[in-house]
Amino acid sequence: MAKSAVSLTPTREDFESLLAESYSDNPASEGSVVKGRVVNIENDFAIIDVGLKTEGKIAVKEFAQPGKASELKVGDTVEVYLERIENAMGEAVLSRDKARREEAWTRLEQMSNANERVEGVIFGRVKGGFTVDLGGAVAFLPGSQVDVRPIRDVGPLMNVPQPFQILKMDRRRGNIVVSRRAIMEETRAEQRSELVQNLAEGQVVEGVVKNITDYGAFVDLGGIDGLLHVTDIAWKRVNHPSDVLHVGQTVKVQIIRINPETQRISLGMKQLDKDPWEVVTERYPIGAKVKGKVTNITDYGAFVELEDGIEGLIHVSEMSWTKKNVHPGKILSTSEAVEVQVLDIDSAKRRISLGLKQTQKNPWEAFADKYPTGTDVEGEIKNITEFGLFIGLDGDVDGMVHLSDIDWKRSGEEAIKDFKKGDRVKARVLDVDREKERISLGIKQLGSDPLASAAGIKKGDTVTCEVLKVEENGLEVKVAGTDMTAYVKRADLARDRAEQRPERFAVGEKFDAKVTIFDQKARKMNVSIKALEIAEEKEAVAQYGSSDSGASLGDILGAALKKQKTDE
Repeated sequence: MAKSAVSLTPTREDFESLLAESYSDNPASEGSVVKGRVVNIENDFAIIDVGLKTEGKIAVKEFAQPGKASELKVGDTVEVYLERIENAMGEAVLSRDKARREEAWTRLEQMSNANERVEGVIFGRVKGGFTVDLGGAVAFLPGSQVDVRPIRDVGPLMNVPQPFQILKMDRRRGNIVVSRRAIMEETRAEQRSELVQNLAEGQVVEGVVKNITDYGAFVDLGGIDGLLHVTDIAWKRVNHPSDVLHVGQTVKVQIIRINPETQRISLGMKQLDKDPWEVVTERYPIGAKVKGKVTNITDYGAFVELEDGIEGLIHVSEMSWTKKNVHPGKILSTSEAVEVQVLDIDSAKRRISLGLKQTQKNPWEAFADKYPTGTDVEGEIKNITEFGLFIGLDGDVDGMVHLSDIDWKRSGEEAIKDFKKGDRVKARVLDVDREKERISLGIKQLGSDPLASAAGIKKGDTVTCEVLKVEENGLEVKVAGTDMTAYVKRADLARDRAEQRPERFAVGEKFDAKVTIFDQKARKMNVSIKALEIAEEKEAVAQYGSSDSGASLGDILGAALKKQKTDE
């Protein structure tokens, strides 16, 4: 019996086994970059053989460089990314873009680890920055990393190959962040270091104003910037650099300082001109009156420009003779032309003290010339204090009436109650102190001094008195022939205690009394009826006899009284 025949028809298992064997012989595998050959180009697609049983296709445009047309042709060997193999026929799904991306990522990671620059092309704009093609991998370029300074127009930088520095890479997330600014700063640092070596302090160079700020201007010295501080622009006051300079202006400057560590350069323009302070003492001698312009007003005074580079200060205390607590802005205004007097110069500190009030006549001197001591004046009461009245006078000055100069007879505390602010009063000039700027006035001096009318009266004299007021403790009386008032205490109304009653006297009644106290300094006079009676008794006894000889006191007084009537 013949042997059974072996089947020549392949089964499904045989086909899969042969296909797997075919794949194992080809190094290409899914998810990797493989080499292939272009076998045909049709309908804008390139047919590529990657060594499998069937080919794959990729759009021709994927092989084009940014901004250029594709130059791909049949027979070219290219690298592609094998994504997967589909269906039983083994069709390959290929991608040139992914191949370039994988290749780029590997290359970029190596360059980033070595801190090398990478080349790329800015090709798009996104929120917060731009997209950059790094030869297959797309990176993000933040707006702040485009240049060392903000750029308004990025157009000239688009689609131009240029170097970048990788700041951050995350392959898993597919993120790359690059910087163009880092490259520029590094380049500028190299250029700056080279330029700084060729510069020296004191050197005069030309530059172009690149930027203006509140505190100065940055000047480009040909690849390196120097700062021209606002205080070094001119000898005169410059409120803002833009008042003198503008961007793009070519200026001649002197290098003042170079910091070798920070490579910062300080520039000056005013140093090219002669310092006006070198001859300031000759041009502005102390005491001279000069003209200037107000440039600035502060709480403590006003600055006046006498010439370019020379400013002086009028302190608030030197602005007005009479306005002591007024803000300078209420006396002067900016840009106002004024005449001032030079009070002091400190060349070392570059300071000039000026006076405005010194150009006007001292109002206290003017007042003293017009109203000498003893002159009567009139004015309005400006203020009332615990020590007197302040009266506004001619020339915008004030005079003071002290409490002691208000009334001859009453205390100042009592007399001041008769006045109120705003009253117009007359007074007499007692003294003018020009140095201390004080005027002393008196109101009581407008009348006669009662003390003067009592000249010649002394303690022990007998005077005639007229009752002005009857009080519980005594009498207030006027001394006849004078303007003085005196006081009679209750105990001094009579020798007899039963008669020491004030009510037995009436206003207008007159009597004689003896002066017991006359204090001219205290302006005080006391008189006593009792003292006069005792004195008269002593005199009568001495003249008409003694009670020791047998005569009674009544007999003696009677004899004295009879003698007095006979003499009359």
